[in-house]
Amino acid sequence: MDEAAQQSRLLSGFAKTIAQAKERAAQTSHETKIEAINFNFFYGSFQALRNISIRIPSNQVTAIIGPSGCGKSTFLRAINRMHDRTPGARGEGQLMLDGVNIYGDLDPVKLRRRVGMVFQRPNPFVKSIYDNVAYGLRVQGIRDRRILDEKVETALRRAALWDEVKDRLHKASGTALSGGQQQRLCIARAIAVEPEVILMDEPCSALDPIATMKIEDLIHELSASFTIVIVTHNMQQAMRVSDMTAFMLMDRETRAGELIEFGPTDEIFTNPKDKRTEDYVTGRFG
Repeated sequence: MDEAAQQSRLLSGFAKTIAQAKERAAQTSHETKIEAINFNFFYGSFQALRNISIRIPSNQVTAIIGPSGCGKSTFLRAINRMHDRTPGARGEGQLMLDGVNIYGDLDPVKLRRRVGMVFQRPNPFVKSIYDNVAYGLRVQGIRDRRILDEKVETALRRAALWDEVKDRLHKASGTALSGGQQQRLCIARAIAVEPEVILMDEPCSALDPIATMKIEDLIHELSASFTIVIVTHNMQQAMRVSDMTAFMLMDRETRAGELIEFGPTDEIFTNPKDKRTEDYVTGRFG
């Protein structure tokens, strides 16, 4: 099979998910939730991100794709200032949440209450399922058991986990759950404090296909209430779950990550404007 035929076959296989993405995009119009304007990020003298400019819409799923080392996770973690304790790490330029500069005028503690994070590997606490979900609520000062019970149940239901764990909330540790359940527990823990944004750094890379499907369905459902930004190496996953897609690439000379193209997911995968994007999504490199 020649290259043109291979590309045609690859793109035709995307048809169903592309149609779904178009339908989602047509249903709603969304305001900007996160905006970067010429944002740069450094680790000491090394520049990891260069001149990132992007407008991430509210209540949609934005996927960030690109080869390893292009700065995807660095940008994701910059959104809630997870690098603050890394010596020499700093952001320059504008990275804004609802028009307020994250690196200028937002208190990091308050920022992280608004911007939750789900990591590549599930990281439940060695506590009961209940205490895992209630952890952030207690940090916020909530002590009323009735309120805690209500919010824990609501979070677990929204994470599609309640029916699986409701009979062992206080008996089982979060670490005793399966990998997929642990990841949904971490999502429940993140949404229990009602953030506005959920960041997900390859949340399905350590999961089996069935658990991955459940997480992807959950991401789609949660986007009605939260702005979701997901980093993924899996392009099919990006197509399945996202409304918008950003493609990043490392500049060969500077070694800094750059944003090459950003737009509706169906356009990025079927009609990219940049040749480098086309090469990546059709598997010519990466």
